[in-house]
Amino acid sequence: MPDLGHILNNRVLLVSLIACSIAQALKLVVDLVKNQKLNVRALVTTGGMPSSHSTLVTALATEVGQQTGWESPDFAIATIFAIIVMYDAAGVRQAAGKQARILNQIIDQLFQEKPEFNEDRLKELLGHTPFQVIVGFMLGVGISFITTFIYG
Repeated sequence: MPDLGHILNNRVLLVSLIACSIAQALKLVVDLVKNQKLNVRALVTTGGMPSSHSTLVTALATEVGQQTGWESPDFAIATIFAIIVMYDAAGVRQAAGKQARILNQIIDQLFQEKPEFNEDRLKELLGHTPFQVIVGFMLGVGISFITTFIYG
């Protein structure tokens, strides 16, 4: 079993997780500015600005490129993985959120007609807009390069 110290020395992993944490913290700030109240749940929710999924995978791919070389198979794999995750965040999950919104409207109408009908609401904010994904992408790349500049 790997020693915890070796895992903590994995710069690719650490920078990626730090980038994701920064993106999640920014969601709290964006939500605070938008709604004028502190919503700590924003730290652990999916969806919203910026896309922490995009930030995580682009920081991962950028770090892999910096560590192993931009022409390496490892960078190619990380980049393809990042593209799939970002496409999913802006495409499939965004469509699922729209479907949830429509289903919630149907449930609301059923409540009006049959108050005994009790069903939980579906989560509507699942995916990201393309802009949220692009901001997450830029944040991930930026954090990776900044950490390299600072720590070498």
